[in-house]
Amino acid sequence: GIMTKYMEKSITELHELLTKGEVTSEELIKESLEKSHEVQAKYNAFVTILDEAKPTNVTDNLLSGIPYGIKDNYSTKGILSTGSSNTLKDYVPFFTATAIENLEKSGAVATNKTVLDEFGMGGTGTTGHTGVVRNPWDRERMCAGSSAGSACAVAAGVYPYATGSDTGDSIRKPAAYCGIVGYKPTYGMISRYGLFAYASSLDTCGVLTRNVEDAAIVVDNMKGIDKNDMTSWDSSSINLHKSLDGQVKGKKLCYVKELCDIENYPNATNELKEHLSNFHNVLEKIKELGIEIEAVSVDKTLLNAQPSVYDVISYAEATSNMSNLTGLIFGPRGEGKNYEEMMKDYRTKNFSSLIKRRFVIGSYVLQADNKDKYFHNAQRVRRLLVDTWNNLFDKYDAVILPVETGPARYLDESKNIIDKDTRVLKEHLQIANFGGFPSITIPDGFINNLPVALNITGKCYDDANILNIAYAIEGTMNYKNQIAKEVSHD
Repeated sequence: GIMTKYMEKSITELHELLTKGEVTSEELIKESLEKSHEVQAKYNAFVTILDEAKPTNVTDNLLSGIPYGIKDNYSTKGILSTGSSNTLKDYVPFFTATAIENLEKSGAVATNKTVLDEFGMGGTGTTGHTGVVRNPWDRERMCAGSSAGSACAVAAGVYPYATGSDTGDSIRKPAAYCGIVGYKPTYGMISRYGLFAYASSLDTCGVLTRNVEDAAIVVDNMKGIDKNDMTSWDSSSINLHKSLDGQVKGKKLCYVKELCDIENYPNATNELKEHLSNFHNVLEKIKELGIEIEAVSVDKTLLNAQPSVYDVISYAEATSNMSNLTGLIFGPRGEGKNYEEMMKDYRTKNFSSLIKRRFVIGSYVLQADNKDKYFHNAQRVRRLLVDTWNNLFDKYDAVILPVETGPARYLDESKNIIDKDTRVLKEHLQIANFGGFPSITIPDGFINNLPVALNITGKCYDDANILNIAYAIEGTMNYKNQIAKEVSHD
């Protein structure tokens, strides 16, 4: 390894070193590429390592000259973009996603493309066509997904940030599992043009970093209205980075008792007990900032319906979005006597079983006979959940909740304890996608030397406030800018 680990520094630190001439863009790229190859050998985080990456000029832009990673469901012109699927294992786009184009204009330098769960579907980092991504804190555990490679690489110190996309929790859960920051902005703040679609009403571009300030800087540079994405909106009056002042006295947060209080989990593991008690301790620390925190109650029946609503809506939208994957327009052609046989051969051979299951369910819930019972009903419950959260936002700046039931799950699923009572605790981050809400996950402790996290979600367009609250909370703890330290298994 290299003596000075520049890639473990924050964006502002690197910018200062670059402007002073203490390090060059070239040197940073060299380190990032060397580290990429090390991380690839250990944890399998990348689809492509861009060994030909070229330095850029250092300007006033904080991202200029600094390496970063791109999740492989963002189109990159002339660079393999697979979505981690065999269906696109040789696909090289002829255009670049708007969000990536914006980063390129800022002078950012991509050094690799990161592994995801196939087409962003799945929360394990195990369904990509190049194999399993391992957690840099413990290689027997998962990084979660779908932005597994991005989270792994940022936590391992390959660069200060990587792009992600988030349909249910695909930025925020991997961030939690890897001890870093994951920020999903308000829906449409960043253009989705050139992002492979999974579920269009939920998909959101965002970023994984090692501190809240870096997340603000990166999204400031990714965001903006785009004529190629009708759902994008004009956020030019929002400057996330400049809005970080840490002034949070008088802000009000709430947490949902049904999700956070241990008495709701009769079969709680020791990990879950520790995780929730840590969460409540962190809340006490946060109050010292002059933030008010109150417990609120949400109907359990409504909460319990939440994960199924996500499944129905996201699979239905995915089925529709991915009907273009025929093997006829792009991708390796299937075999057969006519186009129907060719399509069937291509889709049967190239999709993983997880995705096929989702397409079957998605098609089923959209059939005329079933549509009202499943799809429309799911949309109704989505609306009830969004209304419930919006009512909370009338009174509170944000909802604060623990992420998951403890640290990263094992890759060997037989080692994971399944407890049906914890299903909503595992999946509640999806509510931010239902409503398009800005949502950020930050590390808030350790259990058995592995990171755990909390999440802050607020109302649409209130990103600056949400990030500032997260920034202030981050300052009360010592988990900022942490690099994964692998636990040993002797």
